[in-house]
Amino acid sequence: MQDRCRRRLVHLACAALLIPAGLEAAEVAVQSRQLERFEGVAAGEQIGGLVWRGGIEMISRDDAFGGFSGIGFVSPAHHLVMVSDRGNFVSGQLIYDDAGHPLALIGVEVEAIQNSQGAPLPRAFSRDAEALDVIYRDGRPAALRVGYENLTRVADFALSGNRPGGPAREIPIPDWLAGTRTNQSLESVCIAPPASPIAGSTLLLTEGVTDRNGDHVGWFLGNRDKGPVTFRGTLDLSPSDCAFLPNGDLLVLERGTGMLSFTMALRRVPATKVRPDTLMEGEVLLSAAGSGIDNMEGIAVHTAPGGETRITLVSDDNFNGWQRNLLLEFALAR
Repeated sequence: MQDRCRRRLVHLACAALLIPAGLEAAEVAVQSRQLERFEGVAAGEQIGGLVWRGGIEMISRDDAFGGFSGIGFVSPAHHLVMVSDRGNFVSGQLIYDDAGHPLALIGVEVEAIQNSQGAPLPRAFSRDAEALDVIYRDGRPAALRVGYENLTRVADFALSGNRPGGPAREIPIPDWLAGTRTNQSLESVCIAPPASPIAGSTLLLTEGVTDRNGDHVGWFLGNRDKGPVTFRGTLDLSPSDCAFLPNGDLLVLERGTGMLSFTMALRRVPATKVRPDTLMEGEVLLSAAGSGIDNMEGIAVHTAPGGETRITLVSDDNFNGWQRNLLLEFALAR
């Protein structure tokens, strides 16, 4: 079965897009290898608290393609944007087969993320984008919110034609977080949906900043719901991204390493526990290790064909030839 999956190659064509300030979004050729099984289960079968819906391995010879640390869907037609460790936006459209399984990422373009002056980010220390979420206005995707580690900060970017771009608009964050200038600082950014008790607030969750109990420290940005928060996760794993379900429950993706392989877990925190000045804890929906996963860093929630709510995970290959860029999709078990 695995060999058959690996033979299912979908070649993609892309078109170039010119953007303001003389910068150009580069077209990238990507192959998508459809994945039919995960941890021994076939698409449509339950694993943990989720149902496996399929996935793809994304393969490109272009050096700019990879390092994905955050993902968001920006249209009902499944256009998506990912951020890269090298300071790029990667845009494309996820298409599905007749059974509703991910089939390919098409129309792929890579664009350098700009600073507040409209220029590409000047050096590696400032380019390490680690998280992304979509800002909605009047029920429609309107902008992207991006979080960075090393030169720790948060910035918003305009959306136009399902593509991000333009100068960064930096968002104020607490001094303690801005001053944590390591690759263990800001790892997760997610915005609470309308059904959440803290609707509109942005959760910033760190990877390696912990309190005296070993719990991961975070912060809520918001007008009414603002302040500190902590997250208690899985031993030996660290938060790598977060996303909200439509009902306000929070999903936290965790990742780590085991014996010669990567490990991951996905936790669900009830909406009532997602607020400032509290310790967020939740149940494990999924845990995995070994060849079915890679360095899982990004998570998004969106509506798939047929109206089902899907949980999409992406991996960061760190631009290493022995790692993979995976996109894995799941649904909640009923």
